[in-house]
Amino acid sequence: MSGTAGGPVKQRPQLPLYSWRDQSPAPTRIRYITNHLEADLELSRLAIGPLGFDLEWRPNYRKGGSENPVALVQLAGFDTILLLQISAMSEFPLKLREVLLDPLRVKAGVSIQRDCQKLYRDWGVSTRNCAELALLARSVDNARWKGKYTSPLGLSRLLETYVGFSLAKGKVQRSNWELRLSLTQQDYAANDARAGYAIYTHLIAMARDMPNTVPSYYSFSVVNGLVLDHLGISQWIPHNPYYDPGPPPPPKEPKETKEIRKEKRKEMKKTPRVPTSSASGQATASSKSSFQDRTDMRNDGQGSLLANVPVAPAANSRAGAFRRIPRNRLTSTQRPQNHSYDPEQCSVTMRI
Repeated sequence: MSGTAGGPVKQRPQLPLYSWRDQSPAPTRIRYITNHLEADLELSRLAIGPLGFDLEWRPNYRKGGSENPVALVQLAGFDTILLLQISAMSEFPLKLREVLLDPLRVKAGVSIQRDCQKLYRDWGVSTRNCAELALLARSVDNARWKGKYTSPLGLSRLLETYVGFSLAKGKVQRSNWELRLSLTQQDYAANDARAGYAIYTHLIAMARDMPNTVPSYYSFSVVNGLVLDHLGISQWIPHNPYYDPGPPPPPKEPKETKEIRKEKRKEMKKTPRVPTSSASGQATASSKSSFQDRTDMRNDGQGSLLANVPVAPAANSRAGAFRRIPRNRLTSTQRPQNHSYDPEQCSVTMRI
C-alpha cells in the first residue's frame, strides 16, 4: 500500500501466474489440431459439460485495415483442451459446427458476444448458449461489482478474483496465429480457454445459492448473425432487474477542445508580463541597500580618497548596479579654463 496526497492507494497483490498444467482439477490432455477429420474425432470424445471458449486471429499491423478471419478456436472442458487451427484446415470441421450449435452445452468466455459475431461473419457458423462471464459475475456477486451492468470485466481480473491466479500477457497475444503454433502460443491459448472454464464453474456454483439468477441474465445465442436469447428464440438484451449498480459516479469535468487550448496559448503570448508588486519592491530594496553599502565605503579609512567621488546609478542597467564618475572627467556643462592667460600681454605681443 502506497500513500498519496489524497490518502493511501490500494494496490492489487502480486499473484502467481496461471498454468493449465498445474491448476487443472484432473489430468488434462491438450491437442493441437490442423486437420478437420482429426478435429471431428476429438470433438466426438469431449465429455459432457460446459466449455471454456475463445478465439484468436492474426492481427492487422496496418492502421485502418480490416480484421483478419478467425484462425484458432479454443475449447476447454473438464479434462481436455482442444486448439483447432481452422485457418490451416481444408474445410470447417462438421463436429465443431455441431458443438457450437448445441443449446445444451454452455460456451463460456469474456467478451464472447463479439467473438461469436466475428465467427459468424468469417465462417458463417452460429453459436448457441454463450455465457458472458462478466454478466454472470455481476449477477451472482453484485456486492463486489458495481457500475453499469454491461461494463466489461477482463478475464485476468476475474481469474485473480475467483481463482487466485493472474494471466501472463505479452507479445504472444499479437503474434501470427495462422502459422504453425509454437509451444508458447499453445500454452497461451490453452490458458485463456481453461481460465474461462475455471471461472464459469466457480460462478455457476455461486448461482445455485441465488434463486433470482436465471440464464437469460447472462446467456445468449448468435444465430445467423442475430443476438438472441440462450435458446435462440427471441431477441436478447443484457438486463438483470435485480442488479444494483450502486451510487452514480461523480460527473467528469468537460475536457477542453484543441481549439480552446490554442486560443488560450495565443492570449498568453499577446499579454505582456507585468512584474508583481513584491518583485518590484525587492528590486527597490536591493537598489537602496547597494547604494548604502557604496556610501559607507567612503566613510572608512580611505574616505579621503573616495569622499568626493560622485556615485550615480548606471543607465540601462539592472537595479542595484552603479558606476563611478572619475574626478578628472569633464561633464557636458563644464568648459576648459586657463588660469595663466593674460589678455594684456597677449595684445602687446600682437602689436610687436
